[in-house]
Amino acid sequence: MKKDNKKGGKPTEPQHIEASQETENKQDASQNSCEATDECETDAAATQCEEQRLAELQESLNKLNDQHLRMLAEYDNYRKRTLQEKSDLIKNGGERVLKELLPIVDDFELAVKHARESKSEEDPIIEGLLLIYNKLIGYLEKQGVVRIEATGAPFDDNLHEAVAMIPAPTPEQKGQVIDCVRTGYMLHDKVLRHAHVVVGN
Repeated sequence: MKKDNKKGGKPTEPQHIEASQETENKQDASQNSCEATDECETDAAATQCEEQRLAELQESLNKLNDQHLRMLAEYDNYRKRTLQEKSDLIKNGGERVLKELLPIVDDFELAVKHARESKSEEDPIIEGLLLIYNKLIGYLEKQGVVRIEATGAPFDDNLHEAVAMIPAPTPEQKGQVIDCVRTGYMLHDKVLRHAHVVVGN
């Protein structure tokens, strides 16, 4: 019987083994295919996640760059403003002292005017007054103080302060300065004291 089995009978076990191996191979292939699909899905998700992360980082970088540029601009403006303030301080630093000297200049002008009316030009007192007055005016000019020319000029409320209005002697003098009561002065491009004027109406 064993011989029949070997020669003419059915070989049951080897076929069964081959069939089970084929089934296992098909299962392995199917499993590998599933794993490959899972890997593809995982790779796509990972790529999408990386792209999203990259976009977030790019946005963060753009914000930081923008903040940096704004800070640089603010610093530059601060530096320019500080330099301008320093320049103005140097330029107009003695403004208060110079302004307080102006009444003394007015007194000198009045003293010279009255001395000329009462005495001759060759009087040593008048010469002494004129010498001191000219030195004082020279010092003020070196500091940047200049006289505001008012008489005959059109009235300008940035430079003049009207203390009186009179009928204009001629039509051309309407709105113009007829007389200057107190001299005005400028320190560089800034009004140190407005000129007190009489305006034609």
